Amino acid sequence: MTNTENGLDLARRLLRIGFGLMAFLAGLDKFFNLLTNWDMYLAPWMANLLPFSSATFFGVIGVIEMAAGLLVLTQWTRLGAYIVSAWLLAIALQLVSTGMFYDLAVRDIVLALGAFTLAKLTEWRAAVPAAR
Repeated sequence: MTNTENGLDLARRLLRIGFGLMAFLAGLDKFFNLLTNWDMYLAPWMANLLPFSSATFFGVIGVIEMAAGLLVLTQWTRLGAYIVSAWLLAIALQLVSTGMFYDLAVRDIVLALGAFTLAKLTEWRAAVPAAR
């Protein structure tokens, strides 16, 4: 591997750990609310559409986030990274729809770009014979 390839592989590994743990831990926290009270981020229009409580909704969300995090951390990094990227964009749209939390929406859009970059770096690594 060249120095450039080593640097790209290091970036991919760091993004993999970061996004995998972020998604998994955020999902896990949906059951404990230690990081924040997640209910405050749910748009009222969305809460009104739910056929169940917001606690149940966030439990489902938590399971999905933990699964996406595990995908990123395992051999399915590329798939997990695309899921995390799309998920973060959906969260950003939902946050904007509250009429608040624009700062968090911008942050989540940038994180979505990072997760997309992880997916692309994972594709690159799979195509580089020396990286295997």
